[in-house]
Amino acid sequence: MNDFRLQPFTLDGNLPSIELTGRIDRQDTLLSIDYQLQGDLAAISIGSPNPTPSRQLGLWESTCFEFFIGIPDRANYWEFNLSPTGDWNVFALDNYRQGLRNEIAFTSLPMTIDRSVNSLLLSSTIELNKIISATQALEMSVTTVIKSSQHELSYWALTHPGAAADFHLRDSFILKI
Repeated sequence: MNDFRLQPFTLDGNLPSIELTGRIDRQDTLLSIDYQLQGDLAAISIGSPNPTPSRQLGLWESTCFEFFIGIPDRANYWEFNLSPTGDWNVFALDNYRQGLRNEIAFTSLPMTIDRSVNSLLLSSTIELNKIISATQALEMSVTTVIKSSQHELSYWALTHPGAAADFHLRDSFILKI
C-alpha cells in the first residue's frame, strides 16, 4: 500500500487552499486508488454527478483525478482520467504523447464519490488484467488537475520533473508497484 500527497506545479499564483492526498494498493491485477481532496471546495469547480457516467474526452479541462501506468523499460503507457462527475476515460499511448487512443479494453471505470462541504473522496478499483499480467511490475504517476471557481487550472502531482507541468514525462512515474 502506498500513501501519497500531491504537490502543485508552482506555488506562485492563486492556488486554492486545498490538500490532495490518497492511497494506492495493488493485489495481483486489482489496483485500488483513493483520492482525498480537502479544504476550501467552494473555491474549486467540481461538476455535478452524472447519473449515467460515461467515457468522455477533455476531462483534464476541468477538475480531474488522473494516474499514469507504465511498464519498466517500455515506452508505452496508459493514462486514466477520473472525473468527480463520475465520467472517465482511459488512453493508451505508444510513447511520450504519441499514439493517443482510447484503451478499448475498458468499457467502464467504477467509482465511488463521497462529497461533503470541505472534502471529496474519489475511489476506484481497476482490473489491470485487461492490459497487463498479474506479475508485471509497474511504474506509476499520480496527478490531478484542479479548476478553480475562477476557471484557472492548477496541476498537482507526486513530482514535477520538467520546466512546465507535464504529467506525461516518464521521469514522473516514480511509484513502483
